[in-house]
Amino acid sequence: MTITITAFEHSPDGGKGLARDVRVRWALEETGQPYKVRLVANQAMKQPAHLALHPFGQIPTYEEGNLALFESGAIVLHIVERHAGLLPHHAHAKARAIAWLFAALNTVEPPIVELSTVMLEERDKPWYAERLPLVEARVRDRLDLLATRLGDAEWLDGPFSAGDLMMVSVLLRARSSGMLDEYPNLAAYVARGEARQAYRRAFAAQLAVNARTASG
Repeated sequence: MTITITAFEHSPDGGKGLARDVRVRWALEETGQPYKVRLVANQAMKQPAHLALHPFGQIPTYEEGNLALFESGAIVLHIVERHAGLLPHHAHAKARAIAWLFAALNTVEPPIVELSTVMLEERDKPWYAERLPLVEARVRDRLDLLATRLGDAEWLDGPFSAGDLMMVSVLLRARSSGMLDEYPNLAAYVARGEARQAYRRAFAAQLAVNARTASG
């Protein structure tokens, strides 16, 4: 059965690899699974056909036969549990890799997304000058602890895993703020993730869509 995922017809990031479909593409590339992409326009995301796949009208979604999934974390977890390559064989190591996947989504990503929202949408608000340092401090709190835990290791817990895939994807969203550069080991960690051939293929695929739609 062919896997079909959805992605933005016009991604808000312009093809910089920050849209959440890239995480799913990356997992599929790492595990060697062929897939198709159905592009969805912004207005179509709120229509009944798409809401039947994603009740909150977002991307990505995943379809394979009669299975339909939403939420990038759930989709990536489904992929890596079904296909070898991103989860260790040992039960304890596998559990830890999954724990890091959830840590990326539930602990590290929320303050980074909040920072992006503040910087993009609240600059003209009277509370911006007071709010920005508070949000930045929350991000730094997470990055401080993560940088300490990573230390000089190549990946978070042994070989590259689904936990690293998700953590790198999340940390990429902090790069535009300049805060990632404050942590050389985290910046190098992200660069190692970006250097993986599977990531490069996933990134190039999303970039090509946005380049095509921009020129069209």
